[in-house]
Amino acid sequence: MPELASNALAFASSAYLRSAMHQPVQWQPWGEAAFAQAAAEDKPVLLDIGAVWCHWCHVMDRESYEDAETAALINEHFIAIKVDRDERPDVDSRYQAAVAAISGQGGWPLTAFLTPDGRPYFGGTYFPPEERYGRPSFRRVLMTMASSFYNSRGDVEESAGSVMEAIEQSETFAGGLGDLDRDGAALQLLDKLIESTLQQYDPVNGGFGSQPKFPNPATLAMLVDAASRLGPGGTNGPNAAKCAEVALTTMKKMARGGIFDQLAGGFHRYSVDERWVVPHFEKMSYDNSELLRSYAFAVQTFVDPECAEAARATMRWMDQTLTDREQGGFYASQDADLSLDDDGNYFTWTRAEAVAVLDPGEMKLAEAYFDIGAVGDMHHDPARNILFRPLSLEQAAAQAGMPAAVAPQLIKQAKAKLYAARMQRPTPFVDRTIYTGWNAMCISAYLQAGRALQQPQAVAFAVKSLDRVLAAALNDGRVQHVVAYSDPLAPQDPHTAVPGVLDDYVFLGHACVDAWEATGELRYYTAAEEIATTLLTRFYDGTGGGGFFDTPSDKTDTLGALSTRRKPLQDAPTPAGNPAGAALLLRLHALNGNTAYRDNAQETLEAFAGVVEHLGLYAATFGLALGRLGRPAVQVVIVGDGEAAMQLEMVALTRYAVNKTVIRLRRDQLASLPPALAETLPHLPVSDGAVALVCSGFACHPPVSDAAALIAALNAADTI
Repeated sequence: MPELASNALAFASSAYLRSAMHQPVQWQPWGEAAFAQAAAEDKPVLLDIGAVWCHWCHVMDRESYEDAETAALINEHFIAIKVDRDERPDVDSRYQAAVAAISGQGGWPLTAFLTPDGRPYFGGTYFPPEERYGRPSFRRVLMTMASSFYNSRGDVEESAGSVMEAIEQSETFAGGLGDLDRDGAALQLLDKLIESTLQQYDPVNGGFGSQPKFPNPATLAMLVDAASRLGPGGTNGPNAAKCAEVALTTMKKMARGGIFDQLAGGFHRYSVDERWVVPHFEKMSYDNSELLRSYAFAVQTFVDPECAEAARATMRWMDQTLTDREQGGFYASQDADLSLDDDGNYFTWTRAEAVAVLDPGEMKLAEAYFDIGAVGDMHHDPARNILFRPLSLEQAAAQAGMPAAVAPQLIKQAKAKLYAARMQRPTPFVDRTIYTGWNAMCISAYLQAGRALQQPQAVAFAVKSLDRVLAAALNDGRVQHVVAYSDPLAPQDPHTAVPGVLDDYVFLGHACVDAWEATGELRYYTAAEEIATTLLTRFYDGTGGGGFFDTPSDKTDTLGALSTRRKPLQDAPTPAGNPAGAALLLRLHALNGNTAYRDNAQETLEAFAGVVEHLGLYAATFGLALGRLGRPAVQVVIVGDGEAAMQLEMVALTRYAVNKTVIRLRRDQLASLPPALAETLPHLPVSDGAVALVCSGFACHPPVSDAAALIAALNAADTI
């Protein structure tokens, strides 16, 4: 044990937990030992859940948990447990539901007070050291909660029982809607979800609702899919034009806003204002993976250069900051701040800082293009500017009084100089933990964006990363939550093994199918089937109406609120496990013809169909799954190599449709195919030329070898 360590977190694997090992609070990690001590001493539990990227978690650490007097109160009256929400999403999701039931809102830091057996009886988020922001001081909360536990035990037990019921019900929805196959019910429900989404659109600023604004990438994907649909005679389908307007406007407003890093690329977590200008500056792998996918889909459908550049810039930032280039894999996040005394200072600029970097002509254009002024956008320091683009480059050139023709090169120079200067600043911490589910999402995004943008290096890195994840995290159908931790430990201190949750299985299964489509390597399809088998045996509710629980039926950790069962339905913020799981089964059914997969997928969607209409933006992944269920799967198989095959692939990728997949195969791979595709793919004549086959409804049309014929075959296929 390190000499300065003062608590048990010195032995934790999580970088976030280890950052608190010198605090005077006698923290313990989540586990049996902590709850056994609470029971033996008959003390309540103080549960703190946070994350390494969470600004207010670090504020509360400094103000309260590093304060000797506050720590003494905690150590005297409570058993203190600290949890990394990224490492233990199963713990976090349940206690978030508990605190939301108690206080009406959740978030991080999550501060909960539990009985010795882990049942919550009170909670909140951030509590200040003194009374402010309309919140009681943390010390007063501590003393009140201790007094309640010791002096009003009956009330505490009653409250804990009620909260446990709320956790159980928070995402265990019951709302069947009959047969989604009957009379187009699935697509009718999808239309309702789309209409509900369009009603929440902000036509001025893009996005949905008011401040704060989150990106909602699954919603954007759902709208791009709807916008790409062709109706009878090749005309746009219902709502297609409106969906296109909403999706494109939102994506362009975001890409021009402060939520997008104008110098390095990549998206910050969300915007505190409705205009996308002032973000929370942390960058999460899952936000960037899902937005990268959505922008790639927009490129496929709209061939929009602005969306293409946002996608490329996002990949550039991920390549430079969020990837293990040597071994493969994607890191978890980048912090917003260097310390608690700044708020995004690494990403923002005073006018004087910009003037010091740029020559006069570059500065004149940059201050118009990026809105760099003497008064900036940050409340903590009004001189600091967030770079965003309120004007087009042509408008900025006109405002700067220079010819539009010189503006592209001049702004390129200015961006390069600003970025180089920023790289000289101390860089916010990058959590290099490699989580299975988030990596799978990044892998899928790189595969899809790499193909859509013709960046084979992105596809290659995705495959390399998938190989690492499968080798480290998949064993006999069981998936681990963590591939590798951020901080190395001494050899005698092994890292924690954390079992995978539903998201890890589902997203890894999707990544395997995506890799099979991109490479034709059967081992990725086989891995996806292995994962699906485990999903159905360990997560599926075969007796209670269908759907997937977020943790396996044979889990060993049932401490506290982990004894409750949950079926996640809402996107918050990652795609929800149940509709994503249903979509995985539908994708596999299209390849292997296993009717049980389709039946279980349909049963899952039907289990929630009666309530999902009321979830609005948070049901977009459900909407995408409905699109897969309600329309026949269309597979475009490109066979061959070289330029001709690449051209056919690009034609096939045009117009994103959730039920359309584009599969690349070499001729030597035709002997090793998933069962349903092997049965329906016609015998191809021996030839060196590239061909494309459009397959739908377990039948393939004759092969074609030129773009015009492929376009005609795609238009004839039932993708609408």
